Amino acid sequence: MIPVCRLEDLPEGEAIRIDTQPPIAVFHSEGELYAIDDTCTHQDASLAEGWLEGCQVECPLHAASFDLRTGRPTCLPARRAVRVHRVTVDDGIIHVHPTAEEHVA
Repeated sequence: MIPVCRLEDLPEGEAIRIDTQPPIAVFHSEGELYAIDDTCTHQDASLAEGWLEGCQVECPLHAASFDLRTGRPTCLPARRAVRVHRVTVDDGIIHVHPTAEEHVA
């Protein structure tokens, strides 16, 4: 379990990058918290720096889009999913529980 920040420090519609290995991006969208691997599977770009809309984030480099719930790409040029991680809030602190699997669908 990785502590990220206080819930109030991640406003609605924003993202934060955790410098883990590999990096993880945490998103606050439509009242929900999501965590996925931060690096786009098409080319090395930070998804935390992308454009967030609902349950999707668009990569800032080539506009590949990923579903935050499943990690699956929703459009080209990305073809591989990113890992999804469980997020909890305990005493107002956001925590990410990294997925141990190396391979994603």
